[in-house]
Amino acid sequence: MKAILLREINSFFGSPIGYLVIAIFLILNGLFLWVFDGDFNILNSGFADLSPFFTLAPWILIFLIPAVTMRSFSDEKKQGTLELLLTKPLSISAIVNGKFFAALLLIAIAILPTLLYVWVIYGLGLPEGNIDLGSTLGSYFGLFFLIAAYASIGIFTSTLSDNQIVAFIVAVFLCFIFYFGFEGIASYFGTFQPTVSGLGMDAHFKSMARGVLDTRDILYFISITVLFLALTVYKLKALKS
Repeated sequence: MKAILLREINSFFGSPIGYLVIAIFLILNGLFLWVFDGDFNILNSGFADLSPFFTLAPWILIFLIPAVTMRSFSDEKKQGTLELLLTKPLSISAIVNGKFFAALLLIAIAILPTLLYVWVIYGLGLPEGNIDLGSTLGSYFGLFFLIAAYASIGIFTSTLSDNQIVAFIVAVFLCFIFYFGFEGIASYFGTFQPTVSGLGMDAHFKSMARGVLDTRDILYFISITVLFLALTVYKLKALKS
């Protein structure tokens, strides 16, 4: 797995992809949070907290993570190197996990500079330091689990086609459905509304953003991540046979 992870990381940073992903994520967040007027502008909100960032980031990542993962296996299929990769003395699970953790590491690197926002908000508070660190820490944990779930979906969809654009579109669609889709249709289910809403990532992410790390929320994200990684392994085994 380590060999695949290092290969993918070298691929990300050996081309403009890795740098573009990090730059786009930071620039978009910076513009919406500190420059553009609107609901996400922290300076205009009058509150020293990072909730606008944690509201905005999942929507940016819905497009950014599929852009990172769309080439994981679709490019291998297009170049004709997938068969060669599958014949290496590595288990399919190790190959999948290597690509998954490489994508996860890249996005984590993009998230890391946003810790500067915490320091800025800490200084802007009245009095200084008036920031809910528990909620902020919980939101970062939730964002990390959300990234893992998005990445696993993107890795899976990259096995469905040798066309990267198709893999990207399907990944964006599935990420949207799992993040907001269940919340959007929950109102049509009457008394089952909380149950249907609880199937979506948004409800669990918001729960973690309150600063309480409920094991149900953690297990939900782990389950989604493991499910799509397992589907990826199953798909590759089918292609290998």
